Parts: sequence; structure tokens; C-alpha cells
Amino acid sequence: MKILVAGDFCPSYRINDFLQKNNFKGLFANICLVTEQADYSIVNFEFPIVKNRNYARPITKCGPNLLGSESSVAAIRYAGFNCCTLANNHILDQGKQCCLDTIEVLCNSSIDTVGAGKNATEAERVLYKDLCGETLAIINCCEHEFSIADETSAGANPLNPIRQYYIIQEARKKADYIIVIIHGGHEHFQLPTIRMQDTYRFFIDVGADAVVNHHQHCYSGYEVYKEKPIFYGLGNFCFDKNTQRNSIWNEGYLVKLVLDNKIHFELYPYIQCNDTPNVVLMKKDRVDDFYSSIKCLNEIIADSCRLKLEHQHWMKEREGNLKLVLSPYSNRWFRIMASRGLLPMFLSKKRKLSLLNFIYCESHRDRIVYLLNEGERNE
Repeated sequence: MKILVAGDFCPSYRINDFLQKNNFKGLFANICLVTEQADYSIVNFEFPIVKNRNYARPITKCGPNLLGSESSVAAIRYAGFNCCTLANNHILDQGKQCCLDTIEVLCNSSIDTVGAGKNATEAERVLYKDLCGETLAIINCCEHEFSIADETSAGANPLNPIRQYYIIQEARKKADYIIVIIHGGHEHFQLPTIRMQDTYRFFIDVGADAVVNHHQHCYSGYEVYKEKPIFYGLGNFCFDKNTQRNSIWNEGYLVKLVLDNKIHFELYPYIQCNDTPNVVLMKKDRVDDFYSSIKCLNEIIADSCRLKLEHQHWMKEREGNLKLVLSPYSNRWFRIMASRGLLPMFLSKKRKLSLLNFIYCESHRDRIVYLLNEGERNE
């Protein structure tokens, strides 16, 4: 059984121009050479479909509210994808109805979906596929942002290791192989955190055969843990951004899992939305550089002390952005000045300890999350 997994697809900027002209070949002709070698191909659908602008209800959130049209579905069908993962931080961007419309449009186009639904029960549903005389189970979840389903509302399946433990245990009874696909990690950071590594290894410990992650807008390395692969970041699959050229944003890889008695895999590195808005497999000179980079990332991933230090260094370089969140100032320029140390933050040691207590302690965190959500509902 050969399963291909890709990262984030979003019809932004120049990609949309291709879609409006139905120029799917211009986008994905090179990738079809890979998908046609797989028995089943999966891509992350990083946006909701808006069939009618009158039905769109953009949610209040921080970050962009993404959207796309039904032509995106025809494009991924052309590219050879059979399934879309929907557990991501954008599937609810245009409201509950557009989330449900996305599932319906994909289903009507004979494309499977996993990771989202009309409520939490549907969102955590496992996708079972009979392929090559065996059964594959696909579990999809994402870190908590603004897209999560609950008991009565549509959205994405949240990352919850306790829930995923029981789901993996149940899937183990029904399937020959289990793949867990997660949407998480720090954007623009090419390594997992220790928390991610512990969680993804746990999924292997309790029965998963492979774990694949995306979300960071850059590729990461991988490890083979107890003879099972964990891929910590595939990078963008096809996601244009007008400020990103010749950067980690523009590189990624597909992973082909060969599920046999022992799990094998193969990587297909590519360039995406750089000089041209398409996905093109890397040429040999770039491939050598790619594997050198992967080797360095893998060495760090294999050393928990180095991994922790790299994460701390990355956070230290970007602590100004976090200071903006804690700033007591409402004026934009004052906030920026405070983040650069030009104005006092008025955070005493006692105040910092209080904040840490609310974050560290599970019970206190429940209270602060409730309070912030209640404030949002009352505004």
C-alpha cells in the first residue's frame, strides 16, 4: 500500500489566477508524476470554500481569514489527490456554514475528507479506506486556535492526546495500518518542540504506524521511532504569498509511505510558488542541498538537549512579538516601542508569577480561558 501525503494547499494570490483560467496543468503537471505512483494521495485543504459570498460569515480572530472557490476542488482532483485533511486553523474562517459546504463540495467531487464535521463527534471521525486488500485508518487533528468544533458547532478536530489515545485503540481493532496527521507547530520554525516530539512519539507508542505534521509554512526533519516514521513538517504544498520568494516558505516535500510489514518511505522535495505559482520537483543540484538540510535537522531532532536549546534560541529572537501581547498599551506605536524596550512594560515580578500560574496550572488555565471567551461573547 503506497500512501502519499502533502502539506498545505491554499489558492492565494497568483494561484487563484491559474484557477480562474482552469490552468490546472500549469499548477500541478509535475506533481501528477508522483501522485500517479500512489494508491491514495492526501493533501491539507487550508481554507473553506465559499460557494456564495452571502453565506460567508468571517469569524473574529487574529490572523487572516482565508477562503477559496469550488475551482480549487477541480485543481486537486487534477493533481491526483483522493483525500483532504480539514483539521487546520483556517477551516472555520468563513463561518460554520462554509465549513460544512467545504465538506459537501469535496464529497460531491468524490474526494474524501477527515478532521472536520458538523460537531465534535463528526470532526473526530476516523476515515477508513480499503486499499490493496488491507484497511487504512486516517486520524486528523490540529492544535487549538479559532477553528475547533464543539458538541453543537461545526469545526475541526482538536489535538487532545487522551482522545486520540482511545481513537487509535479503536482503530487498531479495525485497520491494518494507522496514520495520524496533525496540523501544528511554530510557524517559520523548522523544528518540532519537545512537547510535539513527546506527543507524536506517544501516538506511535499507542498504535500509530506513522505520524505526519504540517502547518509551519516550512519543512522540518523526521525521525524513525520504534521503526515507525514521524515527519515533523512537510512545508507548504501550494500556498502563494507575495512577500515570500527564495525562502523556506517556497520549499517542501511530499512523503510517500509504503505500508508493508515494515514501514518504508520516500521523500519528493519541490519548489512551490517561487518564480512561478506552481509546484515543481527539485532538480538534482537543489535536491542535494535539501537532503543536507534535512540531515542537519534530523541530527538536532535526535538530540533532545540540542532541540530544546534551538527552540529556546528561536523564541528568544522573537520575544518582541510576544511582548506585544502582554503590553499594557493600546496605541499601536506605544506597543511597538514597549516591545523594543523603549517604554516600560509595568510587569512586576509578582505579576509575571501570577501570569505563569494561570498558564501552568490546568485549573487556573480553565478559568482564564473561560473569562477571555466570555469577554469575547459579550462584546
